[in-house]
Amino acid sequence: MAHMSDHETFSARAADARSAAEAATLDNVRDRCLRAEAAWIAMADRAARNETMRATLLAKKAADQAEAAAEAALPETSGVD
Repeated sequence: MAHMSDHETFSARAADARSAAEAATLDNVRDRCLRAEAAWIAMADRAARNETMRATLLAKKAADQAEAAAEAALPETSGVD
């Protein structure tokens, strides 16, 4: 079984809450499910932003490491002719 990202997990929970709200016969249960759906959607949105930010930071870190490795591979110049 593949690991779901937080965003996918939270989105699935929001869909479950929406389904429960649609199936609810009592107003208070429907309202509770709709509040849960809103909370799961907010968490999914935050998770998506975090995943994007994490990917951006990891890409920058990899680029910085590659640049440092390339600079380290250059022959040193003494500055004296």
